[in-house]
Amino acid sequence: MEQNNTILVASSSSLDVAALELALARHQYRVESVNSGEHALQLARDGGIVLVLLDTILAGSADLELTGQLTQAAPDRRIPVLLMSHRPTQDEQQRAARAGADGYFSLPLATTSVVDHVLFALKGQRIGGFDLEVNYHMMAAASPDAVMLLDLDSGRPIDLNHRAEQMLGRSALELLSSPLSSLCERGQMEAMMQSVLAGELRVHRLTFRHSSGRLIDCNARGVRIAKPGRRLFHVRFVDVTGTQRAEDLRVGQERLLEMMARGVPLEDTLHKLVQLVESQSDGVLCSVMLLDEDGVHMHCGCCPSLPASYAELLEGMAIGPGVGSCGTAMHRREAVVVSDIEHDPLWAPYLDLIKDYGLRACWSMPIMQDEHKVLGSFAMYYRTVRHPDADEQRLIGVASHLASIAIERARREAELQRHRSHLEELVEARTAELSRAKEHAEQTNEELQAALENLSMTQEELVRRDKLAALGSLVAGVAHELNTPIGNSLVTASTLADHTAQLSAQVKEGIRRSELDNYLARAGEAGDIIQRNLQRAANLVASFRQIAVETTDAQRRRFFLDQLLQDMLAPLWASLPQPRPNLVLDVVPGLQLDSYPGPLSQAVGHLVDNCIVHAFSTPGGEPCVTISASAVGSEILLSVADNGAGIAPDHLRRVFDPFYTTRLGSGQSGLGLYITHNIVTGVLAGNITVTSTPGQGATFTIRIPATAPL
Repeated sequence: MEQNNTILVASSSSLDVAALELALARHQYRVESVNSGEHALQLARDGGIVLVLLDTILAGSADLELTGQLTQAAPDRRIPVLLMSHRPTQDEQQRAARAGADGYFSLPLATTSVVDHVLFALKGQRIGGFDLEVNYHMMAAASPDAVMLLDLDSGRPIDLNHRAEQMLGRSALELLSSPLSSLCERGQMEAMMQSVLAGELRVHRLTFRHSSGRLIDCNARGVRIAKPGRRLFHVRFVDVTGTQRAEDLRVGQERLLEMMARGVPLEDTLHKLVQLVESQSDGVLCSVMLLDEDGVHMHCGCCPSLPASYAELLEGMAIGPGVGSCGTAMHRREAVVVSDIEHDPLWAPYLDLIKDYGLRACWSMPIMQDEHKVLGSFAMYYRTVRHPDADEQRLIGVASHLASIAIERARREAELQRHRSHLEELVEARTAELSRAKEHAEQTNEELQAALENLSMTQEELVRRDKLAALGSLVAGVAHELNTPIGNSLVTASTLADHTAQLSAQVKEGIRRSELDNYLARAGEAGDIIQRNLQRAANLVASFRQIAVETTDAQRRRFFLDQLLQDMLAPLWASLPQPRPNLVLDVVPGLQLDSYPGPLSQAVGHLVDNCIVHAFSTPGGEPCVTISASAVGSEILLSVADNGAGIAPDHLRRVFDPFYTTRLGSGQSGLGLYITHNIVTGVLAGNITVTSTPGQGATFTIRIPATAPL
């Protein structure tokens, strides 16, 4: 090498000889440049020349005879000659092959590619594809994809383009010197070759290892090239690593959301999330830190790839403005990127603690429930100094968002479980109270027994509808409504019995007329009191019975809605107490229904009665109730609106709940709107909604089919 180490460049045009000289010097070769063929031939004969780069312009006539002369210039060996052409053609390539050239390529060409051609030729190998009918190297250089020409017998590439070098992170010389299968997952390349030899035309998935160690997923399509005496194989590679990772990320997100929906424990969900993110970035170690309810201390939620002793250091640490990446990110409520842990002030207090773990970079994103509430942080650690690129920034953003969903759902589930436990205690207490009230009612009145049985049935229905809490909180009020008239009757009857006993004693001893008159007056008052209270109890019991809506007794027929409402509202308006509100009927004439007029009238009556009782309970303005109806397709839209006090937002969502009333203890059972809801949704097969603005009245809207289902 010391005697023969000169690369001769013979070119009549400008060539970056300085760059070529510098690149070849790394391989212990020197470069000498001439601009005439005679001078080049003389230097080759003098010795010391190991290879010639010859411009086709200087190569002689059409036969390029200087090529052969240069190869035979040294008496003891053959000198490789690579021809360079500014205007390459297929004819010139064929003439170069006949003249004995070892390679042929077009100018300009990158210095690195020229060096690869030189080094490869010095190994005694010709540039692949030179002896084909087309200039394969030129074709490969122009390809936007990574391409290679393989020798099936050796399994090694014999030519490739610069994109193949970039994709695999290796020089052309390195790739040309070893079988391509050594860089590929075992058996993949052999399987593709066999498939192509069998005549199959399809895309194959190959996995290569980059020079940095990371895996590269490629879609490869191979074609056999016909050449007598040789088995050549052209392969085009498309790097789909990013696409595959994006698909894996999408599938992983779907699986994580499915795990959250199925109630998988938070620890398992976070572990799966960390695995997903670590599969998306080479060399990353992820952790999820959870912030305690006190908003100060953090503990490790999941960090399977980090050393356990390192995770123990973070356990219970307080967040703050200079507490590493995670503690600072949670304190600032913003992402914190530390590209070099050893030289970042955020990590300065902890360098002695973490020096043995080899962690050099840490990017942390706070996990937010909303713009104010911090749940924890998601961190990505690396053992090299580095800064996140755009894809990694998006990845940590996706990870923190998924973590926030999982953590928030787990916390809400825990809170719901606490509420459920408390609710069970309330249910048990209320159930016991209900049982005592039921026993007392059974002993006092047969009608009350029926009412309590009805309440028990209602209770079971509410349990099935998850509304037992509402029933438990209101049963005491309903029981009070019943106990009040019955208790008054019992007290009055007991008092009357005492007076009767006194009168009986007085009769034996002699009674004055004034005493008899006094007794009769008290007896009359007692009778009135007992009658009024028993009538009130009977009315309450009757309202309870209306809860169950049955269609067996309802008569179905065809009727006009405007006529039904007019017939119903006339006596209803006349029975209202003074001062009566204005009653406006705005119904499209001729609306015919095939339905149940009785239940419909009952529902509208309850709505009007609700307006009178609640909307106008406080004086102000001229009260008005408007009933309107119109057809919407095959359905009827009927509304009852008032201009009264309106319904508070807290009450609006519960107006259709059974036994719910804002006037408990004043004779209202809270069943009117519940019965109306049952009629509309059950018998009439429709739905009912309510809208209201406090101070501007309320509107109840019924939507039912014009023809009720059978």
